[in-house]
Amino acid sequence: MRAGISAVLFDLDGTLVDSAPDLAGTANDMLVRRSRAPVAYQGLRLHAGSGARGMLGAAFGIAPGHADYDALRTEFLGHYATRMLRETSAFAHALVMLEVLDAQHVPWGIVTNKAVHLAEPLAQALGLLPRAAALIGGDSTPHTKPHPAPLLEAARRMGVAPQACVYVGDDHRDMKAGRAAGMGTLAAAWGYLGPGEPPAAWGADAVIEHPNQLLHWLEVA
Repeated sequence: MRAGISAVLFDLDGTLVDSAPDLAGTANDMLVRRSRAPVAYQGLRLHAGSGARGMLGAAFGIAPGHADYDALRTEFLGHYATRMLRETSAFAHALVMLEVLDAQHVPWGIVTNKAVHLAEPLAQALGLLPRAAALIGGDSTPHTKPHPAPLLEAARRMGVAPQACVYVGDDHRDMKAGRAAGMGTLAAAWGYLGPGEPPAAWGADAVIEHPNQLLHWLEVA
């Protein structure tokens, strides 16, 4: 195991699981209900890392603060809860990586901005629970990423010093949160990434193109 590292924390959407099909499907279902044309999947997938906010922005062109935003967000989350396992799956290469970590007795956890009532059943259905040593959702602490509080809470629950953790995520906010928590940071370039700066500009300790590279970085493969 890499010197100084004893645990790994992962973002969920876009890092361990491919939830974009159901996130995009929820947004397009809402458009169809309003007799509006659906948005091309690739145009929505790019924003999947931002969850409801990203989907509503791409599908309806609105952001928090808009008069209709809160009502649409409530509708989005309600409908998403009914279909979030229809097309969502864990990334196969991520599952292989987790199997290696389990075999090497490397503790790992999940830190996501997805609310716990959505994240837990999703992780359970995809075989990530109870294997994860901790699951922190967007409402587990008073703050969401990029604030470090969720990552610090995960480390606390796992009984590991933050400095002994590395956080893996596919969004710039993940790297900001990890650095603020005093953790190592790895940018998962197989994820959604978003429309902003490329992962190389996020200030991560490394950009990894494939989960196998995490195993090599950890020196367990």
